[in-house]
Amino acid sequence: MALRGVWQLDKLVVSYCNWGGSSRGIRAFMESHLPAFKEKNPQLEVVTELIRGQHPHLKGFYKNRNQRVICVKNMDPEDIHLHATRLRNALGRKVVKLRTRHVTKHPSVQGTWTTALEY
Repeated sequence: MALRGVWQLDKLVVSYCNWGGSSRGIRAFMESHLPAFKEKNPQLEVVTELIRGQHPHLKGFYKNRNQRVICVKNMDPEDIHLHATRLRNALGRKVVKLRTRHVTKHPSVQGTWTTALEY
């Protein structure tokens, strides 16, 4: 996703094994979907990395120095393309768990709404 017109994903590393069966889907992805993905995203540096004996994964490096790793073991090329697109669209921020269901900058003067009837 672009933040103020700047894509946040700098580099996408596609790691695979040329022998293992769990890398079958990513090898097919590299033949069929990866060239078109590179053409549609010229701002993105796409690197393929051969790691023998390891399960395949996608690793995204973002401008804010964060990185995300997604294991794509035994996935179809379409699913891997979906995960690569999600990495491209992400901002690279860490996931923050919200403490309450209702988040606002201006809390209500009357108080928060509850289902309990208290008179």
